[in-house]
Amino acid sequence: MNSQPELIRILTVDDHPLLRRGIAALVNAEADMKLVAEASSGQEATELYRLHKPDVTLMDLQMPDMNGAEAIREIQSEFPDARIIVLTTYKGDAQILSALRAGARAYILKGHVHRELLETIRAVHAGQKRIPPDVAAELAEHATDDALSSREIDVLRLIARGNSNKLIADQLSIGEATVKSHVANILSKLAANDRAHAVTIGLKRGMIEL
Repeated sequence: MNSQPELIRILTVDDHPLLRRGIAALVNAEADMKLVAEASSGQEATELYRLHKPDVTLMDLQMPDMNGAEAIREIQSEFPDARIIVLTTYKGDAQILSALRAGARAYILKGHVHRELLETIRAVHAGQKRIPPDVAAELAEHATDDALSSREIDVLRLIARGNSNKLIADQLSIGEATVKSHVANILSKLAANDRAHAVTIGLKRGMIEL
């Protein structure tokens, strides 16, 4: 007697209904997979994870209330064996590192979902980790960089919003000389020519969002 294949139970988390629908169609067409729940926010993801305890979770990184990395951390703290695949539009290395440190097992760029999703789900379910070559290259390129401190990221975010040093000092309740020192560190660590260049690098690498 042929036994049925064991189903890989999947939770998908994304705030775009269209993408969730596309993933549902891909997954449910497979004999060995079943979509058990869909969440549209990080908060909802943790609640549905507790309820369904899926085998594999597909997690978007950019979401309104709680971002994907925070949701991964929360799920992993309760369920250390959770197998989570990150789906995102960005290959910025700061985003990737944040997700991997939080406990993600694999990383797929949304543009590659049709090509890579099913194979990656099976690999992660089998206990493997998967990072696409272009993403791994991005990580390797910045592996030895000095990371920006959380305060420097705050300053970079405020620069991106067009604030002067004086306004940044007021908003962060620090001296203007301290802001100048942070800006000098940011330019040095990012190898940026000026403030605008630093913002461009910060956005590209996923350190800040506009």
